[in-house]
Amino acid sequence: MTKKCIAVLALLLGCAWIASPWQSGARDAKAVIADATKALGAENLKSIEFSGSGYDFTLGQAPNPRSPWPKFIDKTYTRLISLDPVASRMQRVRMQGENPPRGGGQQPVVGEQQQNQVVAPGSPQAATLMDDLMMSVPYAFLKAASAASDTKVSSKTVGGKKYTVLTFTALNKAPASGYLNSQGILERVETKIDNNVLGDIPFETTFEGYKDFSGVKFPTHIVQKQGGYPVLDLTLTDVKPNAPVTFEQQAKGKGKGGPAPPALGAAPAAATSEKLGDGVYLILGGYAAIAVDMTDHIVIIEGPQSDQRAGAIIAETKRLIPNKPIRYVVNTHSHFDHAGGLRAFVAEGATVITQEINKPYYQKIWANPHTLSPDNLAQNPKKPVFKTVKEKLVLSDGAHTIELYHQTGFLHHDGMLLVYLPKEKVLLEADGFNPPPQPVTQTPATISPYNQSLAANIERLKLDVQRIIPVHLPADNRKITMQELLKAIGRG
Repeated sequence: MTKKCIAVLALLLGCAWIASPWQSGARDAKAVIADATKALGAENLKSIEFSGSGYDFTLGQAPNPRSPWPKFIDKTYTRLISLDPVASRMQRVRMQGENPPRGGGQQPVVGEQQQNQVVAPGSPQAATLMDDLMMSVPYAFLKAASAASDTKVSSKTVGGKKYTVLTFTALNKAPASGYLNSQGILERVETKIDNNVLGDIPFETTFEGYKDFSGVKFPTHIVQKQGGYPVLDLTLTDVKPNAPVTFEQQAKGKGKGGPAPPALGAAPAAATSEKLGDGVYLILGGYAAIAVDMTDHIVIIEGPQSDQRAGAIIAETKRLIPNKPIRYVVNTHSHFDHAGGLRAFVAEGATVITQEINKPYYQKIWANPHTLSPDNLAQNPKKPVFKTVKEKLVLSDGAHTIELYHQTGFLHHDGMLLVYLPKEKVLLEADGFNPPPQPVTQTPATISPYNQSLAANIERLKLDVQRIIPVHLPADNRKITMQELLKAIGRG
């Protein structure tokens, strides 16, 4: 063998010896997962608790359809996750992040708000929790990839950087992919989730700034995005591998977290109704809606929450007003809890009436596919039809009149509609006044700007309001008067 051949052979053997196993394309999924788990030091990881601070962003609550989700400051954030059995508890103290407060909930957060969300072991939510955990804990992704029957390994270059990619089908039937760097550390996870308004949307997490915590490597910066916008941005300062797991008391309703949340996908409450006037009905059993019996058709005011809630509203309306089509559904604004049932009304053949800034948004998002959880419109496609309101629109058949007004100067949403029934002297409003469980009998220490805006708009429009129907009705469905609103702003 010549000296030249010996030198070439030595070079090849040396390259083979120093090559990282993560640069080999011939490794199977089990080996990749095992090496990635070892790289994290997570071979014996059963639970983990991480704490820090940062921001969360409320999906679907932007102050107008062109804005990103509104930001809240997470002054403190702690999450305890059990991987065996699967369970989770999140505790945080959050503060209003936008100033002035825009969007982001039924009322602006004043001072600090404490939240405690628990998914206890064995609860219905725990069955699908791993899809969420794999977006929050690197080892949870590896555990989900190991449990899947179709996990594949590939190589991909992103931004000039080479990754080993694990891909499998998540519990929600969407593909999930994790990107491992040359050291076998998970840097990014991508999947899709269903949103009843947006359809199939991308869900992405990036893991950065890994550090060693008692032998386990864990990221110190976690950023999650849904639908292209951030929903969580955490900077972690403390991580406790195999932290004590204490979920049993919360599952029984004895701990600080209270009772376990209702089961995901639980059937909505049955719709009931109350007669507000001749041919006018308040639909109860969830977010409030009103059905109005016009001469040859029906108008539904508000199509909220979900396909299921919309179906209950439609069924109760048809029971009350048989043999007439639902021609219109009035939408107060584009926040997801108020727009979540609109697609069911489009499938029913109804025209959507909304403030003009909301129409382009609905046209755009309703073109998205709904394959992960097909709703009525996905199964019975129809092109949405719209009727828009600039400042005022009146619907009337001679017997019934419905006045629609643009609520101006309202921080919660720029495209909000107020709905007034002059004959009944009833006003339906969303998020301007969400009354507490007990009647307001004295002015609160802090007056809500939302309450002030609602009262100012009623006075500007010179509406004679005797009863207010908040879409967010109190649990006891009590009657809300104008006097109670005035009391809430210090004028009663």
